[in-house]
Amino acid sequence: MFELQDNTAGASYIFIGSVRNGGRSGNVSEIYYESYSKMAEQKMKEIENEVQIKWKIKKLLAFHRIGNIKVGEASIIIGVSSEHRNEAFEACKYVIDNVKTRVPIWKKEISNESQKWAEGILLEYRKNE
Repeated sequence: MFELQDNTAGASYIFIGSVRNGGRSGNVSEIYYESYSKMAEQKMKEIENEVQIKWKIKKLLAFHRIGNIKVGEASIIIGVSSEHRNEAFEACKYVIDNVKTRVPIWKKEISNESQKWAEGILLEYRKNE
């Protein structure tokens, strides 16, 4: 939270995505995340630039864990600070929606019965460090 603070920001919005116990392949016990990091970082910079132009945010933080993540654990955290709350809400939604569709990320849903690759998210990116 403190990394989002900015004396000119009146709002901070934090989104936390967690692994749930159900997926495309049925019951899930964990998810394995993998990515092409260099390309993922470039795509994330593009998304951040778009957010900055559209909403003039103060700070953006995005972190996605890699490897195996158990049910109930956080897999992605996105934080946005801006002058007003609506900008922070909208910008955060834009980031998660675009990370899911544009960033080269793969996830494997793992259960007792099977392992199945599906679309997913993976990235760590911090603006203003």
